[in-house]
Amino acid sequence: MKQHSGMRPHDIAILLKIAAKQKESWLMKDLSAELGISASEVSESLNRSVIAGLISPDKKTLMRLAILDFLEHGLRYVYPQQPGALVRGLPTAHSAPPLSDKIMSDQPYVWPYAEGEVRGQAIEPLHPKLPQACLKDNKFYALMALSDAMRVGRAREKKIAMEEFKKRIC
Repeated sequence: MKQHSGMRPHDIAILLKIAAKQKESWLMKDLSAELGISASEVSESLNRSVIAGLISPDKKTLMRLAILDFLEHGLRYVYPQQPGALVRGLPTAHSAPPLSDKIMSDQPYVWPYAEGEVRGQAIEPLHPKLPQACLKDNKFYALMALSDAMRVGRAREKKIAMEEFKKRIC
């Protein structure tokens, strides 16, 4: 069995991309192309997730309750984030759907992205190519924005984000 060297931020993006696909079949090369992550790194990521108990050994079946538990209790500690400078970008956390319909805020949070149309406080994405990947897949975008709400949100935002995760992942 391989050694577990710790989870990496893009491991969460890969797991949430699989969750966004729901029952749609996929191959590692599909994930690689859609996320802009090399095929070998997708493979290594899935190996780490198997060892962590977040995906089954067949590397196809998500361990949904384990993922929800990690998102709720671990994500903000393992991949903490503080809002940064004002930049142009793609809305995330409470500034993006599905939370933007439920939470009003004068301070938008964004992933820095040159082609973005919103100016807000910078939140470093879990992977540099995340904005481009999210623009191609609304379900994935929603899950990634919810994960950022767990990383930077207040108690109310986190509670609403977890309710949304449960609707989308379970």
